[in-house]
Amino acid sequence: MIDIASQLKAIHREVSRLPAASGETVSVRLRREYPAPVEDVWDAVTDPDRLKRWFLPISGDLRAGGSFQLEGNAGGDILTCEPPRLLKVTFGGPTSLVELRLTADGDDTVLELEHSVPIEIAGSGAGALYVGPGWDGAVMALALFVAGETIDDPVATANSVRGQEFSRQSVHAWRDVVGASGTAGPDEIAAATEVSLAQFAPDLGAAGQPEQP
Repeated sequence: MIDIASQLKAIHREVSRLPAASGETVSVRLRREYPAPVEDVWDAVTDPDRLKRWFLPISGDLRAGGSFQLEGNAGGDILTCEPPRLLKVTFGGPTSLVELRLTADGDDTVLELEHSVPIEIAGSGAGALYVGPGWDGAVMALALFVAGETIDDPVATANSVRGQEFSRQSVHAWRDVVGASGTAGPDEIAAATEVSLAQFAPDLGAAGQPEQP
């Protein structure tokens, strides 16, 4: 059983609007610590046989300069791959960038994930609500995996009532982070929250209970 409160608390979240060479971007950042060596965490996020056990099956030319495709999800190009510290890829489009940074902290590993897109795509900082909860679910699933917990079907687990309740609370956590960041107005946040809840917790009502038929 997922301890939702502790799993959500373990993730540090940030949202910012940043200048870039091609214009302003919206950046979504997550940070979490794992009780595992950096080499093991790197292997868990890059080895196809391990990745499919907690995230999604992956295919492609998995090296710097190659490309990848996640089953039923995004694909992209592998821009940088420097084991066991840095992975940078496009994700779903050439201007959608995901950077994964791993840092050893004694026997543990600090994982930082940054997903940035142009302001034209995100609309405002409220765009974080469209991707942040999904990344929350991923870093939580990775924590369970490196701890040795068996996940028979990661997609089914995420879509279960318990998984959707995690996502529902994650949406609210990101809503609060976006509000505190000053990167979006109240109406933008409210609209994005509604869309995010429909995306990540479609079977739960406003009170977090399964909708009645």
